[in-house]
Amino acid sequence: MRTTIVLARHGRTEWHHGNRYTGSTDLPIDEVGVQQAQQLEQWAAGDAPDALWCSPMLRARQTIAPAAAAVGLEPTLDARLREVDFGSAEGKMLSELPPAVAKAFQVDPVRDHFPGGENPAEAADRVHEVFTEIGRSHQGQKVLVVAHNTLIRLLTCRVLGLRLNDYRRLLPALGPAALVRFRLQDGTVGLEAYNVPAVRMETLA
Repeated sequence: MRTTIVLARHGRTEWHHGNRYTGSTDLPIDEVGVQQAQQLEQWAAGDAPDALWCSPMLRARQTIAPAAAAVGLEPTLDARLREVDFGSAEGKMLSELPPAVAKAFQVDPVRDHFPGGENPAEAADRVHEVFTEIGRSHQGQKVLVVAHNTLIRLLTCRVLGLRLNDYRRLLPALGPAALVRFRLQDGTVGLEAYNVPAVRMETLA
């Protein structure tokens, strides 16, 4: 039995446009983010997910809303899908942080995560927990999950057995509203697509 879980990063916000760390701050998507949510709507209308899950953060809920309306499904909101809290880096660019803090984070973003922020290893634990629950609850189905950049990259490392410390180096980019597709089958998890725009995902089916 094959289960497909497609994770989408939320659409762009004002802070993401400036590449500022946006974790626990509950910003809305901007005008570009609205267009990206509409692209996700088009994908969902054509790909027909059986269930929707979503971070409770505003930018994620706004991103999934058009898709939910298109397929007639109510998203399950789960706090375990919220973004990592970046502590002292919230609202700042890496270049605006104290040089010692920025350098340590670049070398090992798990061991030396931002002061006052969430430990990425703990974030990986909570998102892996809900990922496993989604797979168990929707066996044989296709599920769309809207979440966040760092959280999705941490999950990708966790399920593929990669070191969490390397998430920034191995997975350097995940665009707003881009998709990551996992296949769950015969007790294993496989990565089918990563950082693919929603409008192109159909070509990978």
